[in-house]
Amino acid sequence: MNTMNNTRMIGIDLFAGAGGLSYGLSEAGFDMKIGIERNPSAAETLQKNNTEMNVIVSDIKDINPIKLINQMDIDNEEIAIVAGGPPCQGFSQSNKRTRNLHNPLNNLYKEFFRFVKALQPEVFLFENVAGLMTLNQGKVVNNILCLAKKLGYNLQYEVLNAEDFGVPQKRKRIFFIGTKKKASNLFLHEVNDINTVRHAVDDLPILENGNNLDELYYSRNTRLFDYQKMMRHNGRRIILNNLVSRNNDLVLKRYRYIPPGGNWTNIPSNLMSNYKNTSNCHGWIYYRLVYDDSSVVINNYRKNMLIHPEQNRGLSVREAARLQSFPDKYIFYGNLGSQQQQVANAVPPLLAQKIGNNIINWYSGEK
Repeated sequence: MNTMNNTRMIGIDLFAGAGGLSYGLSEAGFDMKIGIERNPSAAETLQKNNTEMNVIVSDIKDINPIKLINQMDIDNEEIAIVAGGPPCQGFSQSNKRTRNLHNPLNNLYKEFFRFVKALQPEVFLFENVAGLMTLNQGKVVNNILCLAKKLGYNLQYEVLNAEDFGVPQKRKRIFFIGTKKKASNLFLHEVNDINTVRHAVDDLPILENGNNLDELYYSRNTRLFDYQKMMRHNGRRIILNNLVSRNNDLVLKRYRYIPPGGNWTNIPSNLMSNYKNTSNCHGWIYYRLVYDDSSVVINNYRKNMLIHPEQNRGLSVREAARLQSFPDKYIFYGNLGSQQQQVANAVPPLLAQKIGNNIINWYSGEK
């Protein structure tokens, strides 16, 4: 049986994306040695921010787990955790077009368990959208339970709200933790005071619609909230990833009608004439964030037209990253659309770190 070693708790991140899960687990104390991500831009972000990690740019279906760790000169017994969150389009409640049982992405969770079966880590951590709970009347969750049991794992799972872990965002996701040994509840945590949008972004640069200057100064360096101090890095006065999508004049006119907490329903109907059926518009479309509340979920925020609390523009990449709890030193690469999607798809690092802390603390107590 694999055992965690306090000096070498090696981890592997499958479907790693830009690295929110990897970075959070690294901050908790795991040595995240391997990341697998098929998107080149996301893989670039992952590699440049996690320089000790071996990033494999490949479809996970093409990788043999045992051959991979042998190539990396890692013993099977050294792997403490396999983590990952398969693409969730087939499970997501917000995906009206392809959320169905025939979406090919629905079966990628089986690839995750192929790695678990081959590597037999002491722990696995699996993340996905909360809609996984109800897909096919809960049969996918039951399949996961059966797979974990068949592979010899004790499984616990829970829908977590990132807001409860200090992330300034209402983001519900389901997490599964499988352990070789029976474990206490690894989701227990002290609920933090809510960090708001103001706590997250009001020290960031003041921007205009379509800003294309990536590197700018903070708007202030005094009277910082604790969350802002946590996000900043080494006292730097310059911050990157300030790009903002350029919206046309019609969109900007729509923005002017929307108060904090309002959405597309506040826009006069004559300005929405190009929408054939507004009944398909959910509440996040043209939603203006509220400074003194946590954010709605950062999910396809460019397409949803999430609006800054005060300024008539969309969110910058850095503002969205702050709302996801990525520290300012974490730089996103690729074109603007790719950067936006990388941030939106990520596991909030602060949430991942706190779960990782629970796992390590539990195991340390078991030794």
